[in-house]
Amino acid sequence: MRAVGIIAPGGPEVLQVIERAAREPETGEVRIAVHAAAVNPTDIGLRRAGAAVPAPWTPGMDAAGVIESVGAGVDRLKVGDEVMAAVSPRRPEGGAQVELLVVPAASVVSIPTGASLEQAATLPMNGLTAMLGLELLGLRTGATLAVTGAAGLLGSYVVGLAKDAGLRVIGDAKPEDEELVRGFGADVVVPRGEGFVAAVRATAPAGVDGIYDTALLHDTVFGALRDGGAMAVVRGWKPASTERGITVKQVMVSEALERTDWLEHLRELAADGRLQLRVAATFPPERAAEAEELMDAGGLRGRALIVF
Repeated sequence: MRAVGIIAPGGPEVLQVIERAAREPETGEVRIAVHAAAVNPTDIGLRRAGAAVPAPWTPGMDAAGVIESVGAGVDRLKVGDEVMAAVSPRRPEGGAQVELLVVPAASVVSIPTGASLEQAATLPMNGLTAMLGLELLGLRTGATLAVTGAAGLLGSYVVGLAKDAGLRVIGDAKPEDEELVRGFGADVVVPRGEGFVAAVRATAPAGVDGIYDTALLHDTVFGALRDGGAMAVVRGWKPASTERGITVKQVMVSEALERTDWLEHLRELAADGRLQLRVAATFPPERAAEAEELMDAGGLRGRALIVF
């Protein structure tokens, strides 16, 4: 079967179409004929640094397609179902950018009603990342959350999920993205950039209860937090120390890939429009390098997809 392969750590030139062996699903697994697999920043990290398993590595943490076969013990899903799935690309057989993907059934649910397979491929990994970060922050109903990078895909899911959980949400945006972020459900939209802390403090004078930092601003926005507040961070950042009792919660989505209940919740919210599924562009596997370059350039509103 065809797959996107990273033959060695490096730039976009190390991405190639390779052949990988297909295997039958084992007990508790399903095999999906992949239609679309999203390209995320984690894929760029894998390409640059490699993984602990032998190359070639196949990137991709989320996919959507049609179930082609099921293993023993799987009764919730059946052949022919249109589904979306989350997967780790750091396992020996690689990730989602492959024609036939074998994954635990626990990582698979039906696509949202009304969504295409391409749209559904943008949801699993970023949706789980958003849910895990919000769980780690542990904010109560009525608390105030600030979201950096609110116009991006992960940020948009954080905004929608936070509103569904009863939080007051402050999101940042460029002027041209203000209405977009309001459309995700943000109660207040503030300018992104150097004035973020002051703008947040203007609407929450005591500081916000939590920040979900999807824009990787880190300690430069600690000033927007109240004393004892918490920040959820992605991609492993951990400060040596913090100020004013602030805590930092590292979000490691690999811990949540088999949260079927969360995937079902994401599916429901996307089906009724509370989460907006955004496809930025589609590419065949032969053009995976272009897809990653588009992602790496920043400012993408949605996700690029590899389509088989």
